Amino acid sequence: MKELMFAQAINQAIDEEMARDATVYVIGEDVSVGLFGVTAGLIQKYGPDRIIDTPISETAIAGSSLGAALAGFRPIADLMFADFIYVCMDEIKNAAIWHFSNCGDMDMKIPIVYRFPMGGYIHLGADHSRAAFSPVLHLPGMKVVVPSTPYDAKGLLKTAIRDNNPVCFFEHKLLYASSGPVPDEEYTIPFGVADVKKEGKDVTVVALGLMVPWSLAVAKEFEAKGVSVEVIDPRTLEPLDIDTIVASVRKTGRVVLVEEDMLRCGTTCEIGMQIMENAFDALDAPIVRVGAKNFPIPGGVMEEYVLPQQKDIAAAIDKVLGR
Repeated sequence: MKELMFAQAINQAIDEEMARDATVYVIGEDVSVGLFGVTAGLIQKYGPDRIIDTPISETAIAGSSLGAALAGFRPIADLMFADFIYVCMDEIKNAAIWHFSNCGDMDMKIPIVYRFPMGGYIHLGADHSRAAFSPVLHLPGMKVVVPSTPYDAKGLLKTAIRDNNPVCFFEHKLLYASSGPVPDEEYTIPFGVADVKKEGKDVTVVALGLMVPWSLAVAKEFEAKGVSVEVIDPRTLEPLDIDTIVASVRKTGRVVLVEEDMLRCGTTCEIGMQIMENAFDALDAPIVRVGAKNFPIPGGVMEEYVLPQQKDIAAAIDKVLGR
C-alpha cells in the first residue's frame, strides 16, 4: 500500500488503463497541462493523439466522445467543472438513452467516462462550485459515481473506464489533495456497493463526496459524547446500494442524509424516499437532511452561508436524537 493523493490516484487509474487498452484516450480543455494535477504528465507518455486538448466547447467534448465510443474507442471526457454539465446536457442525455433510441440494441457499446470536478468551499462563485448530481440521475441509462477517498477514486474509475455504458464520475476539488492508502496491485471496485466507512449503533449518516470525511470528523466528536454514529458512503448513486443503507437504518433507527448540492430536488430526496419505502417501520425519528440552501453559490466568505458546514451535520445528528 502506498499513500497517494486523491488526484494522484485518479492519474494512476487513467495511466494504467491507457497502458492496458489502446482505445482509451483523454479529451478536454487543458488536459495536456492537467488542471488540478489530475492528467499531468500523461501527454509526455502517450502524446497528443491520446491526450487531446480542445477549444473551449463542452458540447464538442461530450458530443465527439459519443461518436468515438460508438466507433470503438473509450474516451475519458474531462469537463473541467461540474457546472458545465448544463452546456452539454443534450449530448450526455443522448449517450444515456442511445440503446433505447436505436431499437434497443443492447450489444451496442457506449463506453464513455464524463469526469466532473465538482464542489465549492474554494470561493470560485456560482458558475464553478456546484455538486450537480441530480441532473444526471434523471437520465435513465447513465451510471453515476461519487468517490470520497483515493482508494475508491482509483478503483471506481478503472471500473468506469472498462464499463460498456456511459458513466458520470464526480470528483470533489477539495479532495484532490487528500491522501490515503492505495494498493500497489491491480484492483477495481464494483458499482452498486456502498462502503460503511465507520460502524455505529445510534445514528446512520449517509454522505457523499467531501461530506464523507466531514461526517467522519463529526462522528468522532460524537463518540466522545457517547453517541455511536455509523457513516455510509454510497460511492455510486446509479446503481444505488439501498440494501446496505436500509440494513444500517434498521440497526440504528435514525438517519441523517448529507449532500453538498441543494436540498430542493436533491439526491437526499431520493435516498430518503427509498428509506421510507423500505424501512419506514424501523425509523424512531423523522429523517433529517443536510445540504445547500436553494440559492446560487456566492463567492468569498458568503459561501459558508449557502453550503453545508460540519456544524450543520452535528446539528442534524442532535436533532434526529431529539437533543
